Amino acid sequence: MSIAQNLNNIKSSLPEHVTLVAVSKTKPVSDLMEAYNAGQRIFGENKIQEMTDKWQQMPKDIEWHMIGHVQSNKVKYMVPYVKLIHGVDSLKLLKEINRLAVKWRKHINVLLQIYIAEEETKFGLNDQELDEILNSEEVQQMTNITITGLMGMASFTDDKTQIKKEFLHLKSLFDKYKAISTNNCQMNTLSMGMSGDYELAIECGSTMIRVGSSIFGGR
Repeated sequence: MSIAQNLNNIKSSLPEHVTLVAVSKTKPVSDLMEAYNAGQRIFGENKIQEMTDKWQQMPKDIEWHMIGHVQSNKVKYMVPYVKLIHGVDSLKLLKEINRLAVKWRKHINVLLQIYIAEEETKFGLNDQELDEILNSEEVQQMTNITITGLMGMASFTDDKTQIKKEFLHLKSLFDKYKAISTNNCQMNTLSMGMSGDYELAIECGSTMIRVGSSIFGGR
């Protein structure tokens, strides 16, 4: 099937409250434009240089999401373009995003990445670190970021019971903190679920899924 057909098949199966991020990393602009022409406006990249190159070549009504692991020293390259940063996993990174957003007079939405998998290769905050960030006076004084939700990646396994347990843990954290409403914390997004597990993620409460291969084909 074509990219447009794949995209339409997925979108037609999604509940209204679920946002689809088309994970376009490593894919050529021609592929992204096929998805764009089929109505997709949110794309996720994991390399800043690739995202900025595509930003320059593509229509400006696209919302660009940074979905990969972010290093503090690379934030300055993406601030002009990025709408949502999915993988914020430290106070240090949050501070740097806010500092540069102030400098560029931008406002950037972020998701706090939570470590839910039973794999050492994944990044993320643990439950205590999440609590410390959300209750930090320093964070509450940040003027140019908004924490709009949580994000997590389940273990890479075929064990659906394991994946469901991890998703439900993340959902419980989201439910615990979504009542927080401050100038820079408005939790309305729970980003979990990718090509292989997004249907289960939606069952468990996801409001945003990150889908690449099911749209664009394998890498």
